Amino acid sequence: MIRILLGTFLCLSVLSTASHAQTAKRKLTDRDDLYGWEAVGRLDIGNKGFCTGTLIARDLVLTAAHCALDKATGRPYKPGEVTFRAGLSNGNSLADRKVIQIATHPDFVANAPVSAPRVRIDVALMRLDAPVPHGVADPFALYEGRINDNEISVASYGQGRSEAITRQRSCSILQRGRGLISFDCDVTFGSSGSAILAKKGPRWQILSVVSAGGFDGRRKVGYGMELSGIVSDLKADLRRDAPQPKAKIRRLQVGSDKSSSGAKFISSDGS
Repeated sequence: MIRILLGTFLCLSVLSTASHAQTAKRKLTDRDDLYGWEAVGRLDIGNKGFCTGTLIARDLVLTAAHCALDKATGRPYKPGEVTFRAGLSNGNSLADRKVIQIATHPDFVANAPVSAPRVRIDVALMRLDAPVPHGVADPFALYEGRINDNEISVASYGQGRSEAITRQRSCSILQRGRGLISFDCDVTFGSSGSAILAKKGPRWQILSVVSAGGFDGRRKVGYGMELSGIVSDLKADLRRDAPQPKAKIRRLQVGSDKSSSGAKFISSDGS
């Protein structure tokens, strides 16, 4: 069972401050460096700060729930308030997209203290206003099945490295159980929402999402959750609550295709 030391257990909030060591990590600043990692992007939350998100479909970003809810209101950020910047490097992104829809677990409370139950459901999906083409960024798949070893990787933005993805190629799962995963990857403030990746065949796949960090008395520890079931539920929520196209009234004269007074037809797509 994973023991969480609540006194040193912190959400990796973009508004917090802390120092961190730059060890065993590499910044992806060149286009060649970004190859295969274009689906990782910075989530800019208005002028409040940022988190990290990862494409799991051309128009869906996976991140942490505490990156998706306004702490002042407890509600999801408004459409257009969050921007996903795919592959952002030194001020240039491969694609910028506005977030128009957000889904989080109904029991997740934005202002609640950090705890094991909260970490288990600290997951959000964000729908973008337009798909990111596959030729620009190839979305990551979710990991399925057993993991063969404890080696994982993380690619994220963070405090002191906000302008380029920093990838730690190899770190390790420390413990796993009761819906929680702890790991020794060097995550920091702004890394919230970044994907914890495990290798499957030739490609890395998403095993978990960075929720919080702390100390276990000996070392720095990060925490995430098991994603099984959560993401599919959030996808269903997005589909159910998706904005419906607004019907428009087009006036057509009987026997003519020109707009005029006469019969009224309603089309869901406005045609």
